[in-house]
Amino acid sequence: MSNYLAITTVTASLGHFLQQFVEAAVPNAKVTTERPDGTGNTQAGARLNIYLYQVTPNAAWRNADLPTRDSDGNIIQKPRAALDLHYLLSFYGKEAEFEPQRMLGNVVNALHAKPVLTRKIITDAIKNLTTNNSALAFLNNSNLVEEIELVKFTPTTLTLEELSRLWAVFFQTQYALSATYQASVVLIESEDTPRPTLPVRERNVYAIPLQFPIVEKIRPASETEDAIIAGGDIVISGRNLRGDVTRVSFGGSGEQVAPAEVTNIEIKLTLPPGLRAGAQGLQIVQMLMIGSPPVEHRGVESNIAAFVLRPVITVPAPIPAGGQGSKLTKTTENGVDFISGKLDVNFTPKVGKTQRVVLLLNEFNPPGSRPPRAYKFAAPKDNGVTDQNQNDTATIAFDINRVVAGDYLVRAQVDGAENKLEREMNESSPAFNQYTGPRAMIS
Repeated sequence: MSNYLAITTVTASLGHFLQQFVEAAVPNAKVTTERPDGTGNTQAGARLNIYLYQVTPNAAWRNADLPTRDSDGNIIQKPRAALDLHYLLSFYGKEAEFEPQRMLGNVVNALHAKPVLTRKIITDAIKNLTTNNSALAFLNNSNLVEEIELVKFTPTTLTLEELSRLWAVFFQTQYALSATYQASVVLIESEDTPRPTLPVRERNVYAIPLQFPIVEKIRPASETEDAIIAGGDIVISGRNLRGDVTRVSFGGSGEQVAPAEVTNIEIKLTLPPGLRAGAQGLQIVQMLMIGSPPVEHRGVESNIAAFVLRPVITVPAPIPAGGQGSKLTKTTENGVDFISGKLDVNFTPKVGKTQRVVLLLNEFNPPGSRPPRAYKFAAPKDNGVTDQNQNDTATIAFDINRVVAGDYLVRAQVDGAENKLEREMNESSPAFNQYTGPRAMIS
């Protein structure tokens, strides 16, 4: 990279390079690098004046070296400024003999044919300028010739208004025939030395097509089932599901599961323990095997697909009211027995104490002479969990009130997810396809 003398070297090399072309157009013409003001314009004879009037950051290179320092402020690579130099080329001479125009034509032709500031041009310019002028000996410290990126000259277009504004900044200076050029890119590098680092022993380059997995459907693995229950098997259908390493992430627990069977359109797996009943979400995560030796890196992820995990309940046979250890009491009104007390219901998976749980009772096989009886009871506060260190429970004791004694189908809703009722599947039975459980005899 080049040091702080890069800008000076570009200007000096450009002037030295164009000297031969202005002399070829007008004998004895010279190249100067002065401000085009009253003092500079008093010089006699034909000449080309090169003036650096603006310096701007190069848009393509300005952030190529970021970051230059680590979080502790240590230099990790040399800071480098990328600049574009804007030059005003003014031509002076006898207008009657078209000297300015002759020089302009030859200079434009030269920069069009050789728009690159080559290393030979830079070397020759520094050698000749420092030999003939001891005041320019500092150019020997320039290392622009070692810069990998060569400086290129491109003509720029200024409107008449822009050109007028440019010349207006030169106080009491008459306009001269001019052309503007941009030199790009000039890289100036800091003298700071980065902290030495160990060499890279091995490089791994990967070209990995990104085919994002898409989950379209989630269903129970068994074709005869219509509900997803805790610990059951599920099938995930979609597209681009198979990766180098495929995982299924569950939002409720954050656990990632390695499926038993994976194809590009289908994944089969057993639900992990720890998922709560209710609405759940899952996501396909494809890990990338990268490195030496290859290790898992997080790759692409699918959309989040939702499914309902339905609870499984069992109801221990309640001890009839009046029996030893019974949690139920019975009152009789007009020959009808009303039962109140506590009814235990077991849940799989366990119910969190913040989940909303509702108990539903529906009379089993009611007579056709009246409407069937039905009751609804909410779970107690925190679902009966009193221990502050406990977050869930497998059993909830529901407070039931004035339930007419009888046989009832029992349902429970956990965050809106309801347990599946059992059905009579024997086609020869009179009760074929009717609900048969779970049930509780409340008496």
